Amino acid sequence: MKSLVIIPTYNEIENIKKIIISVLEKKDNFDILIVDDSSPDGTSKVVEDIIKDFENRLHLMIRKGKNGLGTAYIDGFKWAIKHQYDYIFEMDADFSHDPDDLPRLLYSCSKHGADACVGSRYVPGGKIINWPKSRYWLSYYASLYVRFVLNIKIKDTTAGFICYKREVLEKINLDNIWFIGYAFQIEMKYSAIKHGFNVKEIPIHFKDRELGQSKMNIKIFREAFIGVLKLKSKKFDA
Repeated sequence: MKSLVIIPTYNEIENIKKIIISVLEKKDNFDILIVDDSSPDGTSKVVEDIIKDFENRLHLMIRKGKNGLGTAYIDGFKWAIKHQYDYIFEMDADFSHDPDDLPRLLYSCSKHGADACVGSRYVPGGKIINWPKSRYWLSYYASLYVRFVLNIKIKDTTAGFICYKREVLEKINLDNIWFIGYAFQIEMKYSAIKHGFNVKEIPIHFKDRELGQSKMNIKIFREAFIGVLKLKSKKFDA
């Protein structure tokens, strides 16, 4: 059983070494693929400096320019499929996702029947730490809006801490994913559900970043809001 954690990065020099070590020390032997969009702060150089210490477990993909979260994950998914990983994870670099939750996501897929498992802030037991109330309610009501428009049961539709079985990513036409911002997270979950896969949620405690700058902006929210309406009309291959 091979597991790969994909971590997209752009200017994460404060976090990158610590998050790598924290993931690699887990007993379930998670490998890591860092997908870096040519961070000007030297994030990829830090990875290159330590990659020899984690032979065959730490991998680096450097892309030209800042091309968006969604395309970073798509490139990572394709790399994971090519290298025949069984379980593929999305995870942030800034410790908002706790590496200690990786085994819980894995076991939900490997032992408890999930085809994809979402680390959820909005199911019972889930929690958000250090967010201003305005951002919390914006995120919460955005998820309600998505659930209503798309008629799905997932409570944390924009979550970015996820485990997929390889079969899910092989079935979804990754070249036909429309969005690159947070709407990408919605589209991936919706695509998995429309293809008949079992998408589960487990509670996590989401902690806002302490180091580095958030990539969130109003353009990302606008894409998600409009994108949900567009997704209603999307055709999915059988």
